[in-house]
Amino acid sequence: MNGRAVRDWLHRAVYGSVNPVARFLIRTGLTPNAVTLMGLILSICVTGVFIAGALPSNRDQLGYVGWAGALILFAGFFDLLDGQVARLGNMRSTFGAMLDSVIDRYSEIFIFLGICYYLVAHQRLLSALLAFLALCGSMMVSYTRARSEGLGAACSDGLMQRPERIILLGLSAIACGSASALTGSTYTIVINGLPFHVFEPIFIFTFPLALMALLTNITAINRLRHAKKAFAASEKLYETGC
Repeated sequence: MNGRAVRDWLHRAVYGSVNPVARFLIRTGLTPNAVTLMGLILSICVTGVFIAGALPSNRDQLGYVGWAGALILFAGFFDLLDGQVARLGNMRSTFGAMLDSVIDRYSEIFIFLGICYYLVAHQRLLSALLAFLALCGSMMVSYTRARSEGLGAACSDGLMQRPERIILLGLSAIACGSASALTGSTYTIVINGLPFHVFEPIFIFTFPLALMALLTNITAINRLRHAKKAFAASEKLYETGC
């Protein structure tokens, strides 16, 4: 089974579970825009959980990271729901599509704001910088696609699109909180002679952030290169046609 087949199978499996919930929300009278705004509210709650975990009295409790991860996944679920409510309820609109895109960006900004605040409060400045770079890359992945397609070139390939980012953030945060519950937040692995800890439970969350910082920016740059080739081919075809 190739990568596209796996992605198609996952797509059918995910939307097979989302559609019944979407139909229920349609029966309750909720609009797609209302569902979109509910996802934003949940993302703001994620920020609140990270800020609570950054308080001096809570800084040894990585459980806050785990709860934030669960909320990230829950908010991401609403990101799937709004589109399905629009499709199944025949409530699609141009403004709704734009609102969804804008709210998605705000949601990510709020989530990464909470992550950066949490990491800075724990004096993990390098990890906070990586989180900031991951945010920049996430914005550029979305922007390069939107700008390229607005200029007439399809540009949707690449790693770390929004669903992958949400899943990676959510699962790594949950795994971090779960590991700290088993080992304790202050658990470390040290190798004599090395000036740093080989392992801490927080690394389960910060290493995926580093991976995201790398892959999102690679994807944005690759999309820029792809768009350049597409525009050059289009301009050449136009000149030939003339």
